[in-house]
Amino acid sequence: MEMNRSQIEKISKALADETRLRIFELNCGDIVSMRGVTPATVSHHLKILNDAGLIECRKEGQFVYSRSVPETLEAYSRALAKLARTKKHSARK
Repeated sequence: MEMNRSQIEKISKALADETRLRIFELNCGDIVSMRGVTPATVSHHLKILNDAGLIECRKEGQFVYSRSVPETLEAYSRALAKLARTKKHSARK
């Protein structure tokens, strides 16, 4: 999977927010017990992480379960490395 610039920016913005990064690192049980973050705020951040392709969510009854998508992070890492190589190469000219 190769990422375009828009996808790179979307993931970068999603992970740049401190609360979203914390949510991304936690498992579902820990997310529920986060202090100072309302359920509505958690839902908002989960939606952004989901829209960026970093997590997948599924709803079962009143519960929402999420899992990380490691393939997205791998593609993101490759895309950043490619950007860095391109920048390094153009700086030498």
